[in-house]
Amino acid sequence: MTYDADILIVGGGLNGPSLALALAQGGLRVTVIDALPRDTREGVEFDGRAYALALASTRVLDGIGIWADVAGEAQPMLQIKASDGRAGEGAAPFFLHFDHAEIEEGPMGHMLEDRYLRRALLAAMDDNPNITQIEGRRVIAQEVDANGVSATTDDGQVLRARILVGCDGRDSAVAQRARIKRTGWEYGQTALVCAIAHDHPHHGCAHQFFMPAGPLAILPLPGNRSSIVWSERTDTAAEIHAMNDADYLEALRPRFGDFLGDIALAGKRFAYPLRLTIANSFIGPRLALVGDAAHGMHPIAGQGFNFGLRDVAALAEVLILAARRGEDIASPIVLERYQQWRRFDTMMMAVGTDSVNRLFSNDSALMRGVRGLGMGVVQSLPGLRRRFIREAAGLTGDLPRLMRGLPI
Repeated sequence: MTYDADILIVGGGLNGPSLALALAQGGLRVTVIDALPRDTREGVEFDGRAYALALASTRVLDGIGIWADVAGEAQPMLQIKASDGRAGEGAAPFFLHFDHAEIEEGPMGHMLEDRYLRRALLAAMDDNPNITQIEGRRVIAQEVDANGVSATTDDGQVLRARILVGCDGRDSAVAQRARIKRTGWEYGQTALVCAIAHDHPHHGCAHQFFMPAGPLAILPLPGNRSSIVWSERTDTAAEIHAMNDADYLEALRPRFGDFLGDIALAGKRFAYPLRLTIANSFIGPRLALVGDAAHGMHPIAGQGFNFGLRDVAALAEVLILAARRGEDIASPIVLERYQQWRRFDTMMMAVGTDSVNRLFSNDSALMRGVRGLGMGVVQSLPGLRRRFIREAAGLTGDLPRLMRGLPI
C-alpha cells in the first residue's frame, strides 16, 4: 500500500502544526492541510488573539523546537489575582492571590500573541523535511478502509495516509464526516476580546474579575499592554461590540477600574460567542480529534489552547511509541490509549469551568457569600493555594513527556 504520509492533519491553526512538528521529530511523515492561504496565516497585525500559556505548555513548544523563537515576544505571568466585584465598585475584600514564587519551576506561564506563535510554527514546518503543507485547500470528503484513510480536497486531489487527525475547530468537519456527535450548550455569553494600552506597568500580574454577567480577564502583554477577555451576556455584548471605540472604552472603564491608570485600545476588537462543546468520542476508525475539534470550553480558566497542547503531546507520544513497537498506529487499540489518556481529564476540566462560570456569573447575595468564603479559605491555606498554583501552571495530572520537559 502506498501512502502520501503516515498522518494527515486537517487544520493548520496552532494545534495542527504543533502536532505535525512533534510527530515529525519522531520520524513520522505528516501532511498538514489548511483552508487558509499562506499570507493570511502569516499576517503580522495583531488580530486580538493572545494565549495564556501554562508552564507545561511552554515545555511542549520548547520540545517541538519553537519556544526559543517566540520567548522574546512573550510576557511572563508572575502573579494571578482573582476577585469578586461589580462594575464601578472595585474588587471585593475576598480574593485569591497566586504568586510564582510559591513554586520552584519559575513563572506560572507566559502570555503570547497568536501572530508570533503562528509564524514560528509555519517556519518550523518549512524547515522539517518530514512535513508537507497544503495551503488554501479545503477537505471535502474522507474515506476509511482496512488499510488506511483517504482525504479529498476541493481541487480534486486525493491524499492517502494511515490515520487522519482533525484539528479543524469546534465545528470540525472531520468529526461530522465521521458521524461523531457532540454534547454541549450555549452559555448565553459572548467574549469581547481586544488589547488595551494603559499608563501603569502590570508587573506581570494577570487579573480575573468575576462580574455578575461573566468574568473579565486582564492578561499582561509585553510593555504597558494587556489582553482583555470580557464575558458579557449575549444581548449586552452585541450592544457594546456595536459601539464606536470611545463608547466601548466608556463601557469597559468601570469594569476595568483605574489600577493601571488610563486605558486606550491597542488594536482591533473582536467578539466570540461562548459555548461548551465536547465530542462524544475523541477517536474513530483511523481517526483522532485534537484541540477544539475534540473540546471547546469556557475561557474562564484560560485552558483552551493549553488543553489542545495536552492533546498534541499525548497523541504524539502514543503514535510515536506505537510506531517504534511496530504496531499499526491507527489500530483501535492504539487510538484508545489516546482517548483514555485525554477524555477523562478533559471532561473534568469542562465540568470545572462550567461550574465555576455558573457559580460566579450571577449577582445572588448567597452565591457572593459562598464565593467570598471559598476564596478566603483557599487564600488562607498555603498548601491548598500552592496546589492551585501548580494547577494553573499545568503541572498536575498524568502529563505526557513533552509537558514534563522530556523528549518522546
